[in-house]
Amino acid sequence: MENKNFDAIIIGGSYAGLSAGMALGRSLRNVLIIDNGNPCNKQTPHSHNFITQDGKTPGEISDLARKQVKAYPTVRFYDGTVSVMKKESSGFKIETSSGECFNGKKLILASGIKDAMPDIPGFAECWGISVIHCPYCHGYEVRNEVTGVLSDGDLGFEFSKLIYNLTKELTLFTNGKTKLSAEQLGKLNQHTIRVNEDEIEKIEHEKGYIQKIIFKNGKEAPLKALYAKITFTQNLNVSADLGCELTEQGFIKVDFIQKTSVSGVFACGDNVTMMRSVANAVAQGSLAGAMVNKELSEEEFEISSF
Repeated sequence: MENKNFDAIIIGGSYAGLSAGMALGRSLRNVLIIDNGNPCNKQTPHSHNFITQDGKTPGEISDLARKQVKAYPTVRFYDGTVSVMKKESSGFKIETSSGECFNGKKLILASGIKDAMPDIPGFAECWGISVIHCPYCHGYEVRNEVTGVLSDGDLGFEFSKLIYNLTKELTLFTNGKTKLSAEQLGKLNQHTIRVNEDEIEKIEHEKGYIQKIIFKNGKEAPLKALYAKITFTQNLNVSADLGCELTEQGFIKVDFIQKTSVSGVFACGDNVTMMRSVANAVAQGSLAGAMVNKELSEEEFEISSF
């Protein structure tokens, strides 16, 4: 790639990054999108709750989006992984794992997150297929089915209340002695939501579709779907490399226009919010792209002091 200098560099070429790239491409900004082609939803068979694209595979949506963004001549793509990010006086220097370096006046982090799978055999194989994170993305497809929630404490209680609207065949699996309060247990019992404190041995499945949970005491629980909230890490070392502030939950902290705590750096998509959906990522990316263009425009009209 001959050109190494860009108005904006976008790290991450999935829904949020592509949406930001389209907004900037339509504003005639020279943009580089860096992506390694390894989205977190690669196992998910279908995407839902995104109007006009409901039921499409994640790959179908992103492939079409990439094709449409490529139609804008000022947007370039680079297939690779970012290894180092540096803030400099003129903007940002980005180095890839292959040693190539690029410079950008602005930086958009659309790099997503890395899910940390619990040490339960079968969990990772089912993740995004029948072990699911979001009732809005996948809940309708398993409505009224025998369903579980893998969680505990306040989060488990709140999550169970949300899923109860989709199915009354619901069990909260705490994977050990529960941290629920007596009041919470009473509320769940009142709504016939069962609480199972048995420790999980493994998840038995067929090609990612859960069949049952097998416990360490030998008991079993047949299931059609299992909701789970799991921990994660950022795909990029945004805190150490750039100094971006993180929230208590580990997301990149942004304001209402997707701006981070570091001047010139914006972030959008799964790395900034627990609302992990295609529609949300697209909306955030479009806003981030527009706000970067606005900053660039304002800076071009700044009056120099002599």
